Amino acid sequence: MWKKNHKRSINDAVSKNITLVLENLLKNYENSQLPTHGKGYPTVVQTNILIRSMGPVSELDMDYSMDCYFRQYWRDTRLSFLGPIRSLSLSIKMLERIWRPDTYFYNGKHSYVHTITVPNKLLRISQHGDILYSMRLTIKAKCPMELRNFPMDRQSCPLILGSYAYSNQQLVYQWQNSQSVNFVPGMTLSQFDLISFPYRNFTFTRREGDFSVLQVSFNLKRHTGYFLIQVYVPCILIVVLSWVSFWIHREATSDRVGLGITTVLTLSTISLDSRTDLPKVRYATALDWFLLMSFFYCIATLLEFAGVHYFTKVGSGEIVIDDSEWEELIEEVGGDAFAARQLAARRRSSSRSVTNFTSPSQGNCASDADGLPPPPEQTSVRLTMERTTQTERRVPRWRQLLYCLAGDDRYRRQRQLEAGKRGHINSVSHIDKAARILFPASFALLNLFYWMIYALSSDDFAWSDNPMNTLSH
Repeated sequence: MWKKNHKRSINDAVSKNITLVLENLLKNYENSQLPTHGKGYPTVVQTNILIRSMGPVSELDMDYSMDCYFRQYWRDTRLSFLGPIRSLSLSIKMLERIWRPDTYFYNGKHSYVHTITVPNKLLRISQHGDILYSMRLTIKAKCPMELRNFPMDRQSCPLILGSYAYSNQQLVYQWQNSQSVNFVPGMTLSQFDLISFPYRNFTFTRREGDFSVLQVSFNLKRHTGYFLIQVYVPCILIVVLSWVSFWIHREATSDRVGLGITTVLTLSTISLDSRTDLPKVRYATALDWFLLMSFFYCIATLLEFAGVHYFTKVGSGEIVIDDSEWEELIEEVGGDAFAARQLAARRRSSSRSVTNFTSPSQGNCASDADGLPPPPEQTSVRLTMERTTQTERRVPRWRQLLYCLAGDDRYRRQRQLEAGKRGHINSVSHIDKAARILFPASFALLNLFYWMIYALSSDDFAWSDNPMNTLSH
């Protein structure tokens, strides 16, 4: 009992002593004056940060957030004392009665102190007047981003802090030591790798004067795995799918057009989804260029089939009938269009058969000594030679290409008539044959250049001469 009473009396004495010390310290204390007021040199505030978590980093709003312990140290000799206790841990209510730096974040957007269950603040005073002021903050700060290389980009997100009212002649900020910015072990970001976090002190000139400012830059490198899986690989597969139309028969018009439109619409959906989380910047990102390239190939596939259909789809079984002939056929069959076309087909086939077995004087066909027609084998050979050596006006290929690009209806009509006379169908277009090689080869070459330009290029991080200019945009 004697020991307990003695210990209790000591605690009561210490408590009374602390109360007396605080009352004496704050008796003539002026909390509106800096600790070095009138001494001719500025007050030095040392700072360090322990970051507990970081993220998300938003490209749409161009900002980032983090949860950290923000600590400030300074010396106020007016609060020095003598006693058996080396340091005092005080209530945060004492903050209202002593001077403290008016620190604020230059690029802060929405920051707050955690208040659950009580305000997360700590105040500690040593015998020599050294003050530790710590608080738990969630900081949401502006991060100007350059998205030209998105999603293979690197970003540098700064955090800039300083005094709001005191110039560098009155208040100077310094990082406490070489380990002033630290992270909780195991901290990771979802979309980025933290490459480095350099920090420095510099002076910022405002209209009111020169101010001491601290800066730390979080240099981040984006993960590309998500975009490879969700955007790049699907786009490549869709482009490859559009090339299937080169192997589809050109008579299957609906199949080829439907395949081309489906690939274009699918790419449109992917493009819209990939742009939802990006701001409307005035330049094209690396992802935009890849999507545009994929669009180009899908639309070029449709245009290629349009050229095949318009330029080479002749002699495909369609019967070329003049208006006057069509009216006569309609009258003969009693107005049935299908029956009229069948009648025209039978007449054309019969006329070709008669032409194939004409007399020697008309078709230059050789006959035997008895004037009889040649054997069937000779007839088939001769007819094949006649078809391959049929006298028709040959047009150079370069002129054919010009006719195709110009959409010459007269030349198209002529090709249709010549195909109807030949009586055979060219089932595979030369344009399709060339496209089967040109499209994949050119797409692979462009992809090679694309990944060499964006994936292998890396920009070095450098300090900006005046980071406030980038933060003002």
